[in-house]
Amino acid sequence: MILMRPLPGIIDFNTLFSSICKIKPNPPFSTVVSLYRQLHFLGVRPNLYSLTILANCYCRLNFVDFGFSVLANIIKLGFHPSIVTFNTLINGFVHTHQLDKAVPLLDKILKLGYQPTLVTYGSIFKGLCRSGDNAGALKLLRNMESCGHFMPDVVIYSTIIDSLCKDQLLPEALHLFKEMKVKGITPDVVTYTTLIRGMCTLGQQKEAQEMLTEMLRNNITPDIETYSMLIDMYCKDGKVGEARHIFEYMTKRGLVPNIITYSALLDGYCLRGEMDEAENLMDLMVENGCKPNVITYSSLINGYCKSKNIDKALGLIQEMHFNGLTPDVITYNTLIDALCKDNQLKLAHQFFKEMEAHGLKPDVITWNSLLDGMCKNGQFDEAIATMKQMENTGVVPNTVTYNILMDGLCDAKRLREAVDIFSFLTNKGLHDVCAYNIMIKGFCKEGLLAKADEYFKNMEDNGFFPKERTFNTIIRGFIDGKDVRRALELISLMRNKEFAADNHTISSFVGLLTDPNIDDADKELLKKFLEN
Repeated sequence: MILMRPLPGIIDFNTLFSSICKIKPNPPFSTVVSLYRQLHFLGVRPNLYSLTILANCYCRLNFVDFGFSVLANIIKLGFHPSIVTFNTLINGFVHTHQLDKAVPLLDKILKLGYQPTLVTYGSIFKGLCRSGDNAGALKLLRNMESCGHFMPDVVIYSTIIDSLCKDQLLPEALHLFKEMKVKGITPDVVTYTTLIRGMCTLGQQKEAQEMLTEMLRNNITPDIETYSMLIDMYCKDGKVGEARHIFEYMTKRGLVPNIITYSALLDGYCLRGEMDEAENLMDLMVENGCKPNVITYSSLINGYCKSKNIDKALGLIQEMHFNGLTPDVITYNTLIDALCKDNQLKLAHQFFKEMEAHGLKPDVITWNSLLDGMCKNGQFDEAIATMKQMENTGVVPNTVTYNILMDGLCDAKRLREAVDIFSFLTNKGLHDVCAYNIMIKGFCKEGLLAKADEYFKNMEDNGFFPKERTFNTIIRGFIDGKDVRRALELISLMRNKEFAADNHTISSFVGLLTDPNIDDADKELLKKFLEN
């Protein structure tokens, strides 16, 4: 174009620049800036449109100040900035997370007599919602309605509803949903999908299904994202049959499942241990041209690990490498945990090293799995050294880490060390119900029932309420210690809290009836308890 004589006009160059700016997924805005400079040196006079394109490019490149320099040039050349120009600058502030400058600019252009468009408001709503400022978005919505320039459309309502749902403010989102319908604004597939996602996140399956029914009743066709969310929701709730029905219904309507859809259903099968079904779905997925990704393989590996088929899980890791996929932290964590539980510590350590070799940093879950494996195998000194190594890498031990060590030490009859860790946790405010359970079990195992009872009583004083497991543990401790009366007192307290004794505890009580070390009076109390 620049070699043509005469040179094409600025309108022709604008068409080119505008098209370049629309190239997806990554528009080469810097190329447009470079080309624009060439035009400047050739003496081609810009117009308002070309300058607005240039301002947009600078803003999208995060140089909003340069965008304002272009605005100054627009005024200097005698052009009157349009609302499109100001929209570009507002969007630049939003794009660079400078909302504190975007909203005042909107106020300023209103005072200058410009009428904002839906694009103007849409940019600011997008910025407010992205930053989690739901209150600011709702306030702007009311201001927009009161100004009367433009009424909010379905996109703006959907944007705010999406933000509310992401913050788990579902009642507020539903209120806004009803409001838009009352005002004659018809919800679209995005609005419904957003609400369904919000309901799925909160585990409201029934409400999500009802929203889908309303959507279909209003002749709004769910998209693949909607169905994928519902499938994922049912699978996580263990209702894989319902998820499969939705999958089949979706495919009958001509929708092609994507990797997210397949992965959600496959994960459902794996969580239930239905590995044959998972394998069949994997085959169907490949047949339909959908290539498995890291998430797909991770689900299968998790399924085989839960099914105690470690060899199959190891085979899948090799298959991943063969297919050019690198396992992520979640994949390695699943496998390392399974190997530790299977007492294959040496192999677990090998995968730990492989994980680091691939540039993946083990997280607290990885370290905890190794520590648990060591403690279960009586490698306590190695476990303590490993925890220090963990801290040296910058990974902070959590409550689970300390609980693993305490539990292992209690099992190894190293109670003093476990007490020291518990005291450390108490001082740091990191102890929890599980920590109390471990210590009570440890004291009971050593026959230190007074100490176990002391910790039991301290639980509620410190704001931790005994669970069913806690009661069963300490009751069995007193049964083993032949203290029938305290055991019965505790089981009475347990029932008052609507907990139930497990089979092991009841069997222990029955066993006391034939114990020669229990006196007749206590046996009578036992009989009355068992009769009730």
